[in-house]
Amino acid sequence: MKGNIFVGKLNLKDRLRKGLFLLDGAMGTQLIGLGIEPGKCSELLNFESPGLVLRIHNSYLGAGSDAILTNTFGGNGFTLARHGLANRVGDINTTGAQLARKAAGQTKYVLGDIGPSGDFLEPLGSLKPDQLRGIFADQVKALQARGVDGFIIETMGAVDEVVVAVEAVKYSGSSLPVLASMSFDKRGDDFRTMMGVDVKTAVSSLVAAGADAVGFNCGTTSLDEYVELAKRYVAAAKAVNPKVLVFAEPNAGKPELLDGKAVYKVTPDEFADAAQEIYAAGITIIGGCCGTSPAHIEAVNKKLRS
Repeated sequence: MKGNIFVGKLNLKDRLRKGLFLLDGAMGTQLIGLGIEPGKCSELLNFESPGLVLRIHNSYLGAGSDAILTNTFGGNGFTLARHGLANRVGDINTTGAQLARKAAGQTKYVLGDIGPSGDFLEPLGSLKPDQLRGIFADQVKALQARGVDGFIIETMGAVDEVVVAVEAVKYSGSSLPVLASMSFDKRGDDFRTMMGVDVKTAVSSLVAAGADAVGFNCGTTSLDEYVELAKRYVAAAKAVNPKVLVFAEPNAGKPELLDGKAVYKVTPDEFADAAQEIYAAGITIIGGCCGTSPAHIEAVNKKLRS
């Protein structure tokens, strides 16, 4: 192995431009489905239940995923502090990367997963840009130390935070690719994030920050709306830079509340049909977010690779 690139395997930047590239699906809802209590720090399971995390990673790889995401979505210092784990950023992220690499082996890819801090930058919140950048950089360094092939920044609602997260990867001295996505909801005839960011602003800001691929994930959006969002994302990306890649990680449709729990009723075949339309819109990097399972990814794999 040379650096983070196994001999005989394309580096991730080159592979992403080779056509269809399947990410994995949800980690959180899979853990809940396997009996983990909602609200528990799922990143701590990298230590407490590594076999469970590996089981989910292996299920996605078996379903056809080209890359799996580390179980580190909430692994930044601010988020871990809410669980009393602020001093464990290093070992939680390195262990998460080690588990994913163990599952992926030498032929598949590992993306270091970075989620939002849960707070806002000043003046809306208490965070300063340099402070937030440093927190994300700590996570980046820990993930890279254990051989991730790239980074994925997900479920962001504020454009200033996602830009700082992308910068944190670059400022950490990493040359690995960065995929960055924001979470949208349908508002009237438009799509907006929780903080009111529109698609064009999201795409132009992420491209300017240096993201290698821009995308969307999560949100309370139907499958038809995800397809519409995909078309708008591709158009916005082409207008900024035709070479920028776009990726999509839809939920398994809109969640429905059942006995106080969010339930996703979209079937694997329905999800695959939507993925086919997203692919036809020009998006070649596709995975799943909340409510998706290995069965959903397997259906996409069969549909798009048949």
